[in-house]
Amino acid sequence: MITIANADKALKSYYLDAVSAQLDSISPFYAAIDKHSAEVYGKEVKVAVVRGDNSRVVAGTEDGDLPAAGQNRYINLTSTLKNIYGTIEISDKALRAAKNSEGAFVDLLNAEMEGLISSAKVNFSRMLYGDGNGFLANITKVSDTSIYVDHIGRFYEGMHVDLRSLTGIMSGGEDVVIASVNYGEGYVTLGTAIEGTLVGKVVYAHGAYGNEITGFKALFGTDDIYGLSRSGESFLNPSKFSVAELTEAAIAEKISYLEEYFNSRPDMILCSYKTRAKIAELLSASRMQVGTSVISGGYSAVMFDDIPVVADRYCGDDVIYLINTNDFCIAQLCDWAWLEDEDGKILKQVPGKAAYSATLVKYAELICKRPCAQAVISGF
Repeated sequence: MITIANADKALKSYYLDAVSAQLDSISPFYAAIDKHSAEVYGKEVKVAVVRGDNSRVVAGTEDGDLPAAGQNRYINLTSTLKNIYGTIEISDKALRAAKNSEGAFVDLLNAEMEGLISSAKVNFSRMLYGDGNGFLANITKVSDTSIYVDHIGRFYEGMHVDLRSLTGIMSGGEDVVIASVNYGEGYVTLGTAIEGTLVGKVVYAHGAYGNEITGFKALFGTDDIYGLSRSGESFLNPSKFSVAELTEAAIAEKISYLEEYFNSRPDMILCSYKTRAKIAELLSASRMQVGTSVISGGYSAVMFDDIPVVADRYCGDDVIYLINTNDFCIAQLCDWAWLEDEDGKILKQVPGKAAYSATLVKYAELICKRPCAQAVISGF
């Protein structure tokens, strides 16, 4: 007979390993970078990295003085671990209906876990390209309860969002549900009408402002990062290039720039699906066949000068990131784990409801150990 205790045991002993394995391949970039807890101290991540050339190897005369030993020039990167949660909910009625059928019980748990995994992949992937605040899109036009946005692919039906201005959340704009999404026309319909001017306002994931990992939008931004000021600190500033037209030569030139000035060759090019198609078109125009490859995580990629070009739905159409994945890591307190109560139970009754919930947690932060060796191309 299926009981809450049996369900608890299944989630803990079987499903956790399966979930962790699938979430290791959230995206090609995530699958390629290191994940560890070595640099986690309490609730913070502290990474000491070497910057610049310490000139330890120099030439000298045969009978002259030996050169003085160089000293590493360290810079300390500090950030807080971000709290990432995923929750499943099973009604008491569904559990009771499946109590005499192991097959029905497995189907029930599988459906919940598939939904959790899908949500975790979508939202964690979005965070990797975000600004740490849950940015989704800018509102460009309004028609009744429908708002037109500049990044329609980041929305889905039933999503909870916050509408913010420069001064904070708009009146009535907190925890608004997306009733429907029209991907073809580029607009979403809100579950409730919001008073006030919406054009020019910004849509964020509900409750995420200031709570998400430090993604690419923050790394390639202008605000201070990792507890340090960017002003006068070239190490913290990635290279930013603007090109009027995207060409094969323009991309190759920027790759060469990173190799020449930072002794770093990108090993992954990140862009949108639209931009990847454009790069493939550029390559096909100059050769008989466009090279492809299967990279870490089982993803296929177009190859540009032996560097995989990877598309992601959360990467903007107007940017190309030239990334060395060896410079990145996910600093984490632990891998994905179930939140347990004092008795070690995972499934708990939802207060006031005939249902049980379980919460998956991960405490982590994305760290780039050499921001200056990364680059973005935009303007095309």
